[in-house]
Amino acid sequence: MNKEHISSLLAGRGMERQIKGLGPALKGSLAKVYKPCIRKKCALCERGDKHPAWILTVSQKGRRRCLYVPEELVPTIQRAIQNGRKLEEWLCNAGPEIIQAFRRKRDNAKKKKQTTAKC
Repeated sequence: MNKEHISSLLAGRGMERQIKGLGPALKGSLAKVYKPCIRKKCALCERGDKHPAWILTVSQKGRRRCLYVPEELVPTIQRAIQNGRKLEEWLCNAGPEIIQAFRRKRDNAKKKKQTTAKC
């Protein structure tokens, strides 16, 4: 089965349309953490409170990496993580969908061949 055949099977199911609008997508997790700062005499830290920060955790080459995320970028990263999860779900479903679509097409071709052979 060639690439064009697979694309036509997926197009019939509307899968390409489903993933086109996902925009930026990434795999990882975003967490709000509280960390002490490095300033001396910080009122917040002296009270025992810590400073909020957003951390993005991703895997690169099998290793976990944590990256600081600026506050203004948090909504974009959250949306990208949601899109990444949707894309991952789509990819997990794509294999069985391709097989099912192929089988339907094959079975329809067999039925068509059998009805023309009977005539």
